[in-house]
This record gives sequence, structure tokens and C-alpha cells, in this order.
Amino acid sequence: MKAAERIRLSVEESIRDGSLLPGDPVDEQMLMQTYDVSRTPVREALLQLQAQGLVASLPRGGMVVAKMDVAQLLAMWELLAELEGIGARLACERMTPAERDELAVIHERAAAVVRREDTDAWQEHNRRFHDALYMGARNPYLRQEILRMRSRTGAYRLHAFSAFGRLATSWEQHGQLLEAIQAQDSVRAAAVMTQHMSPGQGATSFASFIAALPKNLLA
Repeated sequence: MKAAERIRLSVEESIRDGSLLPGDPVDEQMLMQTYDVSRTPVREALLQLQAQGLVASLPRGGMVVAKMDVAQLLAMWELLAELEGIGARLACERMTPAERDELAVIHERAAAVVRREDTDAWQEHNRRFHDALYMGARNPYLRQEILRMRSRTGAYRLHAFSAFGRLATSWEQHGQLLEAIQAQDSVRAAAVMTQHMSPGQGATSFASFIAALPKNLLA
């Protein structure tokens, strides 16, 4: 893998998991030192990320993680929910019995995390559950687009998750999705996933979502 690609993937993952937040500067010097490379592959990686909409250039030079306004965020989040629904439908149709069994194992292992309300640990279990579905869908282009959108919305979704107090609810929805996949009910799987990924259900949830967003994250 080229150095620029490794750097791009690393920065993208940092944005997705909230290590880099919207508005945070991307330290080119640190990336050069971390990967022991010249400025050229770092710039190449950042230009790729800029083309994806993940970072933005500053008038005086340098790059920061791109911000979105509320309208942009909700539009992208709405599309992400639909794409995740498509992925769940395809996974339901294409996963092998062994892959469905592994999905069940991932879900059950998360039960202890839910009981102790460990939000940080839940994020890792959640990632594994969704990754298993992306792989089961067997559509790399869909997976790539979903991961790009999850990167762009990651910080905002983490704050919404905190506002909604949805850890137990999310795990229960994973259980409903698992049941649909085990029953090979692709229509149900898509519907559950789309609802699971929606930014809010009703006016109260939407108001909580907006209130939870730090203003410095918004454009």
C-alpha cells in the first residue's frame, strides 16, 4: 500500500472514531514524522480527503476537518440510513450460515457491555457488528460509500448517541436485525436498519439531537 493511501486511511479512521473532530487542524508535520515520509505523500493524502469532503483548506494554508451545518448533516445522515438499509438487505440475502452465526456471536458478546453501560466499549462492538454486515453484503463500492459517510458524520452521531441515551435501544435493534437476517427476511432487515440509523424519531428526539451538538462542530 502506498504511503499516501496509508495516511489517508489513518486520518479517515481518526475522523470516523472522533479522535479528530470537525474544525480540528490536521497536523502535516506529525503525519510526516509518524509515517517517516516527505511532505509529498502527506499532501497527496490530504488532497484526496479534501476531494471526499472530509477536510477543508484554510485561507492561510493548512487543513482542518470539515464542518457541516445542520441541513447538510441531516441530508447526509438520511442518505446514510438508506444506504445502510440496502447493505442490510444485501447481507441478509448473501451471508453464509457461518457469517450469520458470527454476527450472532458479536451481538451476544456486546450484552455485557450494555449491562455495564460502557459507551466506549459499545462503539467497538457496534463497529464489528456493522462491519460484519458490510462484508456480508459483498458490495465493496457500497461499503466504501457507507464508510465515507460514517466518517463525515461520526463526531455528530456520537453526540446524538449520548443525547438519546440509546445504548440499550441500539443493542435491541441489533437483535431485531439479527433475527431478520437469521430468518432471511431481507425486507424486514432493511427496514430495521434504516430505522436504526435514522438521526431521530419524532420532534423530541430531533430537539435532543440539535441541543446535544456543540456549536463549534457546526459550520
